[in-house]
Amino acid sequence: MSKPAAPLKGRAARLARLMPSTGPSTAARTPFVLLVVLLLGGGLIALLLLNSALNEGSFRLSELKRDTTELTDEQQALQRDVDSRSQPDALERRARELGMVPGGSPAFLDPDGTVRGNPTEATAPPPSPSPTPSPRASAGAAPDPDATATGASGSASPSGSAPAADPDSATAPAAESTPPPTSPGR
Repeated sequence: MSKPAAPLKGRAARLARLMPSTGPSTAARTPFVLLVVLLLGGGLIALLLLNSALNEGSFRLSELKRDTTELTDEQQALQRDVDSRSQPDALERRARELGMVPGGSPAFLDPDGTVRGNPTEATAPPPSPSPTPSPRASAGAAPDPDATATGASGSASPSGSAPAADPDSATAPAAESTPPPTSPGR
């Protein structure tokens, strides 16, 4: 064993008091090292949790963007349908299908109760005659001989030629099979 060190005097004693001895310093470092390791481990776990939360948010964001794109496409398709149905010729055709007729000249009431203008009743124009095919013609039987004779003589056709097949007769069954759209509440 070694001899105990001689007590220090003067300036060396003061420096020795400022510097801790080597014995107790290893015991004091152990809690500090454990604290640093725990802080680093906790930081890594926190970074891992933060990274997984960001990835989950990224997946959610891409899903929401995809849904937004699909809904935008659907909204644009619906807007195209609304635009096509709100064109004047489409509105007129739909109104005629519902039995509406163009209005006459309007009349106005003044605040004092007098009528300005001549009110007229709206009347429907005469329906255009659309010949319906006979049951024998639709069944594939021979056409009516009287119709062929009048068509060949030119008395039934204004141009003097044989009557052509009615283009509306081919589309009429398809139009009849489709029910007219109804408005809500009716």
